[in-house]
Amino acid sequence: MPQRIVCKECNEVLYQGDLLKSPQDVIKKFEGKCPICGKDLSFETDAVSVKPCETKKTRQ
Repeated sequence: MPQRIVCKECNEVLYQGDLLKSPQDVIKKFEGKCPICGKDLSFETDAVSVKPCETKKTRQ
């Protein structure tokens, strides 16, 4: 399942990929600051949004 982690201030994609990474690991990678806007990064469970992604359907 693809995952995307973005800065909620500037919408910079901090991580995107099929390998699931914890938000805490991504925050640690950037030393707690967005590399684009400089906003402090944090993980708030109530701010998480899960959205469906389009997948290719195969014929059976």
